Amino acid sequence: MQKKDQTLFRTPFSPTYWRTAVADFKDLRILVFAAMMIAACNALAHIPSIPTTDPNVRVTWGFLARAVCGMVGGPVTALVFGFAEDTINFFIHPTGPYFPGYALTTMLGTMIYALFLYRAKFTPVTLAVRVFLAKLFTNILNVTLGALWSAILYSKGYYYYMVKSFWKNLVMLPVQAVMLFFLIGALIPILGRIGLIPRSSFRLKSKEPKEPWEKN
Repeated sequence: MQKKDQTLFRTPFSPTYWRTAVADFKDLRILVFAAMMIAACNALAHIPSIPTTDPNVRVTWGFLARAVCGMVGGPVTALVFGFAEDTINFFIHPTGPYFPGYALTTMLGTMIYALFLYRAKFTPVTLAVRVFLAKLFTNILNVTLGALWSAILYSKGYYYYMVKSFWKNLVMLPVQAVMLFFLIGALIPILGRIGLIPRSSFRLKSKEPKEPWEKN
């Protein structure tokens, strides 16, 4: 079995980062894992949602599989995964005419998870910060694009849907961030042992010296 490239990156702003993301997209194990996450999204859709303090807002589960796929596969895989997951889910559970805007939202949302979590070096603090920022930006995406798609498809204006979506996503943000933090914290050692992410991704101490394979 081919040894997993152990390179880690502080940011996605490097050509090497994107070359690595393209290489992982061509990895059969990554593609199989992405397919499993598509199946997981479909399965999670059948789990009852979590009520919040707002009776009109409930936390669903699909974002967990999307975030894990983005972390493992990277931003290139995330874009393909997002399109496939949204399209397959529509044909399994059709709720009206197919609208490509929702596929775009899923693609960009999964890519955001990847940009914050793919091949990153984690400590408990950096994991919490990256998870929160990833969830914050995906929720902002849901508010802005979701309101646009609703305004196009339905009768009321953009700002009506944006305000309604803003409060929903604001309530969901801390709950989803905590869920994602504990899930990813639990999965990182497992994914490292089976070679889907670099084994060096997680450290308990934030001031340990850098390893030779870490890149800026």
